[in-house]
Amino acid sequence: MAFWTYILRCSDGGYYVGHTDALEQRIGQHQTGQIPGYTHKRRPVILVWTQDFPTRIEALEAERRIKGWTRAKKEALIAGDWERLSLLARNRQDQASPSTGSGRTGWEDSSRTPSVRTEPVGGPAPPKDPQ
Repeated sequence: MAFWTYILRCSDGGYYVGHTDALEQRIGQHQTGQIPGYTHKRRPVILVWTQDFPTRIEALEAERRIKGWTRAKKEALIAGDWERLSLLARNRQDQASPSTGSGRTGWEDSSRTPSVRTEPVGGPAPPKDPQ
């Protein structure tokens, strides 16, 4: 059984990324509005990209990865422009960014440093060295 990750172009020009094990049926459901959510009010939709995977988890992982991409990167994938896709991936990696999801660390004032807690948190204290 094959599993698919797919990209739809919606009537407003936006992209929807999903995964399924029944591609034709799922596209039909999006077209007829049977699936509530993003595509329901953005019909008609056009299937612009698909890739098959041997397992559902691989298709889901691809969906999640692509959903995080910029519009430009999605369009490079849709066009099969591997050179541009590679360039966009490198540009993103070159940009320094904090590890938080919001893109902010909360430490906007670089002269302040966070306090460090030195005592153990919870659990028993480590045994003392017998001398």
